[in-house]
Amino acid sequence: MNNYETVFILNPVLSDEQIKETVKKYEDFLVSKGAEMVAKEDWGLRKLAYAIQHKKSGFYHLFEFKAPGEAIEPLELEFRRDERMMRYLTVKLDKHAIAWAEKRRKRNKEKA
Repeated sequence: MNNYETVFILNPVLSDEQIKETVKKYEDFLVSKGAEMVAKEDWGLRKLAYAIQHKKSGFYHLFEFKAPGEAIEPLELEFRRDERMMRYLTVKLDKHAIAWAEKRRKRNKEKA
């Protein structure tokens, strides 16, 4: 099992309910592929650095999870097929990135 982090941007015209459904869909998809969710973060609506699909903002979400390597390709295929998805990026975390992510999570808990 490898550690991964996926950030994805959802279309800003979606309702709160549609956003929750989409996030839940991908979380369930990962779990069905044998992934273990470590953390989820909702970064909210943010302005984009440049227009994507003629949109200037999007809803950002972050998933941090442990999964077998063969779970990533089907996840990204689902991302490509979903019209609500504007962009996504999945990275494999090394030991330094894992430590940094833990520090970031702890810092965010202290702020809340």
